[in-house]
Amino acid sequence: MTPSQALPAVLDRIDADLDKSLERLFAFLRIQSVSTDPAYAQHCREAAEFVSKDLASLGFETSVRPTGGHPVVVGKAPNGSGPRVLFYGHYDVQPVDPLDLWDAPPFEPRITTLPDGRKIIVARGACDDKGQVMTFIEACRAFKAVTGKLPLPITMMIEGEEECGSNHLFGFVKDNAAELRQDLALVCDTSMWDPATPLITTSLRGLVYEEVRLTCADRDLHSGIFGGAAQNPLRVLSKILAGLHDDNGRVTLPGFYDGIRELPADIKQDLAGLNLTAEDFLAPVGLKAPAGEKDRMLIEQIATRPTAEINGIIGGYTGEGAKTVIPSHAMAKVSFRLVGGQHPDKIREAFRAFVRSRLPVDCKVEFASFGTAPAVEVPFDSPALAKARAALAAEWGRKALTVGEGGSIPIVADFKNVLGMDTIMVGFALDDDRVHSPNEKYDLTSFHKGTRSWARILAAMAE
Repeated sequence: MTPSQALPAVLDRIDADLDKSLERLFAFLRIQSVSTDPAYAQHCREAAEFVSKDLASLGFETSVRPTGGHPVVVGKAPNGSGPRVLFYGHYDVQPVDPLDLWDAPPFEPRITTLPDGRKIIVARGACDDKGQVMTFIEACRAFKAVTGKLPLPITMMIEGEEECGSNHLFGFVKDNAAELRQDLALVCDTSMWDPATPLITTSLRGLVYEEVRLTCADRDLHSGIFGGAAQNPLRVLSKILAGLHDDNGRVTLPGFYDGIRELPADIKQDLAGLNLTAEDFLAPVGLKAPAGEKDRMLIEQIATRPTAEINGIIGGYTGEGAKTVIPSHAMAKVSFRLVGGQHPDKIREAFRAFVRSRLPVDCKVEFASFGTAPAVEVPFDSPALAKARAALAAEWGRKALTVGEGGSIPIVADFKNVLGMDTIMVGFALDDDRVHSPNEKYDLTSFHKGTRSWARILAAMAE
């Protein structure tokens, strides 16, 4: 029996086993695996052991691998035919502070009902990422129960430091590249478009983050004595930063848009059909008008186009009251979100050249880098993408959207650059899941239909 032939029975098994699936998820959620606080290190180890034991029960050869921080769980099940896949997720969670804003203890999971009738799972990690990880594991469990085996050769890599930067994962992937390199990576740590519309994240923007520091005089100066004659680094820096955009919202760095490809016409039409308006997106945060490229849709501005943003600027006297000085220093933090075709090193050098070319006499500059990461894109003609879209449409009864994510997940870039794999990012989070906040939740439908979705995707991939 092929995975596709077995799929109806697998879906029935998922439905029948929902209560037991929730019991397993709740046991996972009770583990206080807060990765950023050393006081919870043993809890993180406990979560890793929980995942390892659960995967072993499904026939995975598992190991809890040490790192310089929290361990990584690796599970290997080479049985089955079809493409070899690497599934990535994380068992660690964010701190629960402020505790007094939780309606119930954050590590005592419960099911409750929202005013609109939706049933939700409430606990720290319910959505990010324990609930999402378990949708995939439960889909594997249903296949094993029905067919006695998994539908594909699957390797699992579940880490414990995603919420504090994945600092040790990058080295782990490089050191174990030969073992981890498969045909395709799968990630379940993203979202849906809305509660009824599935979504595949097809791109992640890259990042260049720079600090620029200007120095003019060798000390702060009295503005009554030196004003009008002495160079003011705040004025210089403000003028330079203001020049990063033209009147149409485009970034003015020379070569900034080189290599960027336009979206396929059908994908752009899908995005236009979303009708995302400023009222929908900006009004809830007190804004009215999009500030990006004027010839681009709002959805493009936040998901598929590159950006330049000033994240902070400081200099001179910022304390209480007045102090009439011309400061000797001024500093700003500037970040660029990049899309496919842009090279982080080139953008960084273009920014530094842009600043240097605008410095007046008596002004010196120093730069510091807070890191770079390339953008990640899944080819729109990827067969795996087409299969995942069809599988999601079959489960949810409507077309699965393909939308870029405005943020960055650096390890996905390593999957491409180090392991040579594309990544299919399918998630079932919703905008109101309160991720990283008190009363984090995961819709029961997201968990149930998410599990069914992964079963369909795995069956499709096995064809």
